Order: sequence, then structure tokens, then C-alpha cells
Amino acid sequence: MMNLLRFTTAGSVDDGKSTLIGRLLFDSKSVFIDQMEAVEKSSQRKGLERIDFSLLTDGLKDEREQGITIDVAYRYFATPARKFIIADTPGHIQYTRNMVTGASTADAALILVDARHGVVEQTRRHSFLAGLLGIPNIMVCINKMDLVDFSEEAYQAIVETYASVQAAAGLQHVAFIPISALLGDNVVDPSPHMPWYAGPTLLRHLETVEVARPEATSDFRFPVQTVIRPHSDAHHDFRGYAGRVASGQIRVGDVVSVQPSGLQSHVDQILLGDTSLTVAHTGQSVAITLTEDVDISRGDTLVAGAAPRLESSPQATLCWLDNQAQRPGAKYIIRHGSADARAMISQVDGVLDILALEFQAPEGPLSTNSISQVQLKTTKPLVMDAYRQNRITGSFILVDETSGATVAAGMLN
Repeated sequence: MMNLLRFTTAGSVDDGKSTLIGRLLFDSKSVFIDQMEAVEKSSQRKGLERIDFSLLTDGLKDEREQGITIDVAYRYFATPARKFIIADTPGHIQYTRNMVTGASTADAALILVDARHGVVEQTRRHSFLAGLLGIPNIMVCINKMDLVDFSEEAYQAIVETYASVQAAAGLQHVAFIPISALLGDNVVDPSPHMPWYAGPTLLRHLETVEVARPEATSDFRFPVQTVIRPHSDAHHDFRGYAGRVASGQIRVGDVVSVQPSGLQSHVDQILLGDTSLTVAHTGQSVAITLTEDVDISRGDTLVAGAAPRLESSPQATLCWLDNQAQRPGAKYIIRHGSADARAMISQVDGVLDILALEFQAPEGPLSTNSISQVQLKTTKPLVMDAYRQNRITGSFILVDETSGATVAAGMLN
């Protein structure tokens, strides 16, 4: 079976993200003929000499009219080597929160840099977010090389400048690829204009980059979403616990503990619909029955292996999503896995200074797109792992208790 790579695009406004994705789809022959004909007609109506490949990805009317990306646009394509899901995220600073959404499940991040402008503020912000979100593979695509005469010196200057960003953001694996999305240089086919570059094309790198999903080998975590009690004649005593395996795997006969209560039992059955399984893996949605009758409800977590942390005053890193600034002392609902609890931000320890790439003392309440380190206070303990160990049990959202609006997305430290 073909493996899958989820990757997100990021960068500053007009760095060419949508054009690059359109070029990638076109050159890899992943565009239907009628789609291409529509794009060609739209390009002609706009008076363009070349096809505007960004029209393949900018789906909203406002995006097409303004030539910018506002929402997260998901695109799918495949080559003989791999399947891909692309999250094309906005470059404008006011849509940084959309970038967080698109990057939260990514295996890799493609960060575009305009060869003329070099590393700018949004490059630094998106790189730091990629580090916070634990994205293992970063591709820095230095675009618009055709506008700097395919200069190796311009490319090397950006590589050297980015080194400090890489170190501050804690990025482990970074590849640099000089491209021209408009002309197609080094996107799918090697560029004849840059003989000094000996690395892979962007598509080749995407096809061969290693996909490391630590959840697959982590300790077993199974947030219970619902308890199944049919009360039918055929299944009179049936009690199953339905949910999605967040990490690890579990087999029939394994010992599991129920958190936060700590009660233990053995796995009796694993059911996928009407099919009985002997083992369930990360990502599978199943129902589990236990040999012992224990008290379990939605929001509990079945675990095996190393015990998770139980904390009611966790430290976290937040991205503030709401248009309204934080109201100190406000009450929230924290949604963590399948569990809900009341919560508040008891303390803001630091707010990210994007130029210094470090957290500094807050000067006021959190505002839209603020990235901060905070301490939370919850009404019941969270069954949690650090985000870097487990993206599912280490992430959460905050919902305003009064309005019901989602105000922040966070990662548990």
C-alpha cells in the first residue's frame, strides 16, 4: 500500500505558495483537463501571458479576486511513490491561526522564501510555529530564483541567514531547495538554469523524505468517546467502549488501566464494526470490551505501557485564535481528547517576541495570533502526555464558557 505524506505550506504574502502548489499539481499530472481549461480561461481574462497556477488552489471567491490565500485549502495528489495531502495555508499575519490549523497534523512543512526579500518576519513566525508543533521535516523552498538571475550567492545568503532561525525554532531536519514556481525550475524537473545545485527537486524530496510518526510506537492511549450498551436480546449484557486509538497498539488479553481512576482490567474483545480483531493500531476506530466490569464513561482514557501524567495545573504553549483579546480571569471549557473540563488561564509566563525568537514577559492580555507560555487551572485532572511525545493527548482547545467560541489552541508541555 502506498504511504502517505501530509505536508503544509507556509510563508509570507506573495511568496508564491499557491502558485507552487498549482505547479506541483500540474507538472505531476494531477489536474483534470476541465480544471486546467477553466484556469487557462481565467488567466486569459486577467490578461496574463502565462497560466496562473495559483487559481488551482485558491478556491474562495475573495481569494481569487485578491490573489491571496485566506482559508486552509486542502489538496490531494499521488505519484507512483507516495500519496500526498497538502494544506495550503495563509501568509497574512492575521491568518496565522489558520496556519496552526493546517500544520497541526503535518509530517512536513514547506516554507517559502522570496529570493529577493530573504528571511522576513512571517518566515520566522511560521518556522517557530513549525518547531512548536513538532513538525519533523522542514523544506525551505527559496522561490522566484528567476527574479535574481538564478544566483547561487542569493541562495547561499538565505541559507546562512536561516541558520539562526533554525536554531531558535529547534528545527531538526531542514532541506533547502532553490526553485521557480512560475517557470517550474526544480519543482518536478531539475532546473537547467541552476547547475550549481546538486540536490533533489521538490517532488523528489517529498517522495523520499522519511515519515516518522511517533504515535505508532508510543504507549497505548485510547480516549473513550462513548459507551455502547445495545440492551437488545442478542447483546443483552454487551458493554463496549468506542473511540479512536490515539497512539500505540493493543491486543486481546492485554492489561489496560482506566485513567484517571487507575482501575485495571484485561481486553476481552476488539471490534471493528462486526469484525473481531486481535490487535488495534494507531488511528483505528474500534470498540473494546473488557473482562472485568469497571466504571468507565466518555472522557476516560484506556492506557497501557508508561502511565500518562495526571495534572490539574499543567503548563502549556498557546496560540490565541480569538479576535477578542484575552479577558483575565475568564472561564473556559478545555477540550482535551474526549474529555471536557472547566478551566482558566491562571498565569501568562511569556509571550513570543517574533524578532528575538524568544518568550518575553507579557505586556498585556493575549491578542489574536499571540503565541504564549501559560499555566492553566482545570476543575479535574487531565490525562495527558507532553505534546512532543503525543500530539493527540498533548493538545487541546479552549472554548469561551459564555460565547461558545474557540479562543485558543494549545500544546501541553
